[in-house]
Amino acid sequence: MRLFFTRQGEGIPLIVLHGLFGSSDNWQTLGKRFAQHFLVYAIDQRNHGRSLHSDTHSYESMSGDLLEFFRDHNLAEAFIVGHSMGGKTAMRFALDHPAMVKKLVVVDIAPKAYPSQHDSILEALVGLDLTKYQSRNEIEQALAPKIPSTTTRQFLMKSLQRGDQGFSWRINLESINRSYDEMNREISGLSFPRPTLFLHSLSSGYVAQDDQPVIRSLFPAARFTGMNTGHWIHAEAPDEFFRTVLDFLTGNS
Repeated sequence: MRLFFTRQGEGIPLIVLHGLFGSSDNWQTLGKRFAQHFLVYAIDQRNHGRSLHSDTHSYESMSGDLLEFFRDHNLAEAFIVGHSMGGKTAMRFALDHPAMVKKLVVVDIAPKAYPSQHDSILEALVGLDLTKYQSRNEIEQALAPKIPSTTTRQFLMKSLQRGDQGFSWRINLESINRSYDEMNREISGLSFPRPTLFLHSLSSGYVAQDDQPVIRSLFPAARFTGMNTGHWIHAEAPDEFFRTVLDFLTGNS
């Protein structure tokens, strides 16, 4: 599984993993800022962005993709930052290959199992016949009844592309829809002893105070920082996010 990625900067490698329905494009601005301090690889995970599509979509497979990426680029170890689904991929990889992760940043996700939260989004995307539409605006309006949030729709529209055959998604909706229960299950395993920052929203509900004992059982060196944002912390408060993560990675906090 060859993964699409962008690379910029120099120094200690920093790998950035996006969340469900996202892509490396979501991290362009922050990637440039981090590239002033690190060698930044922003990756499209399988079935997203410009990476290859696969019938398999699991955290084990995405951890395996990351291991292949490390080997292809001769990376002995790296910092890893992962948001949401990318955070679970990062946790899975750190537990599987602890010596390869120098420090870990998990953004607004815990290793616990989650109830289904994106059924309406998947239903709307899978059920949309893109051949009926001539413009991006028409598609966004068609999604509005099942996805009333303008912010969410605009985020999803970033994965819409137009080619000679019309519109298509850069997301492998069929595979993700089929594997959605897999995306919601818990992450378990042996412990990752190295420094880990759980940077979480104080309002999204993805990470609660009660989750800390389970998190510490897997990540005993975990520290927790809450921010007054929604789930997309890096997009909603990029300056605070950047300073917090940079201080953690460089050992200043």
